[in-house]
Amino acid sequence: MNNGNERRSRKRRQSGKKYRIRYDRVIAALLVLIVMIVVLCSCVNSCSKGRKNSDGGSSSSSSGNQTQSSIEDNLQSSGDTTAILTPGTNGTTVPDVTFTNDNLEYEAVFRGDLVLVNANAQYRFVDGDINPVSISSNRTSDHYIAKDLVTSLDAKVLEKLNALMDGFYAAKYNTNIVIIEGYRSLEVQNDKYLSGNTGLKGGFSDYHTGRSFDMAVFPKDGSSSSGYYSPVGDYAWIDEHAAEFGFILRYPEGKESLTGERARTQTYRYVGTPHASYIKQNNLCLEEYITLLKEHTKDNPLEISVNTTLYRVYYVPAVSGNTTAVPVPANKVYSVSGNNTDGFIVTVSMN
Repeated sequence: MNNGNERRSRKRRQSGKKYRIRYDRVIAALLVLIVMIVVLCSCVNSCSKGRKNSDGGSSSSSSGNQTQSSIEDNLQSSGDTTAILTPGTNGTTVPDVTFTNDNLEYEAVFRGDLVLVNANAQYRFVDGDINPVSISSNRTSDHYIAKDLVTSLDAKVLEKLNALMDGFYAAKYNTNIVIIEGYRSLEVQNDKYLSGNTGLKGGFSDYHTGRSFDMAVFPKDGSSSSGYYSPVGDYAWIDEHAAEFGFILRYPEGKESLTGERARTQTYRYVGTPHASYIKQNNLCLEEYITLLKEHTKDNPLEISVNTTLYRVYYVPAVSGNTTAVPVPANKVYSVSGNNTDGFIVTVSMN
């Protein structure tokens, strides 16, 4: 009997031990399962974020949350805020502008695509305005040439010229254009003045800006005489479409008293697409346009439509010799240019 009781007691002890071991394993298994679930959820969230980023990042349906790094004329974005819809000139509604201040040093008056240089407005050669590069070394095609390896333009302007010449070739299959004049240093302009080739002393030539150039026509097949560019025949295409690429005729006929220069058909100047379009449509010279802009403040901007893009342009007077708080949009793409005399011109893309 004692042996039987002892055996039963031993079995009960062994059974209890087995039961405890199984219970521990269940707990361990549950812990492993919980860890796996946490890891799996983390992976799912990470993948979901990755897909959003690959689609261009998280976005909002609000037009005020659209961020653009640039548009055709290299305007810059200053951030995102909620936009309010207000009436536009065409009767539709456009996103309004929320303003912040951009504190600009007085020197910035002398930089930008809208600097006006003539016999009364001296170019200052301030750092950071232009980056002259050789046209021959930086052409993107053989659709046109430069007269030599030295003739230069600002790098950004040259990109636009390359695009204009590519468009001309695509339309007319013509490669006869030669760029015969471009950026001039102070020394080169003074040499021309002393030799009697120009009436402008160094510092007062628009070629200093790296944004003006002269064109000539040199037919490769010898079918016609060479000479300065004129918008006739195939070459009319360039004048008709130049504004689309940001270029204007710098010295148009009938504006001699304003530009101080004789009218000529071969000299073009880069100012940016919205400005070039308005100047061409309204038969203005650059001097007239810069004067006109002084009538337009941020609360009464000049509105310019180019295809489907609406621009607002306004003038801000500079504080002479000091920093100017220039109101710029906090929720739109914009650019600021000095006018080379007394203020800043802000161009805002409303789209």
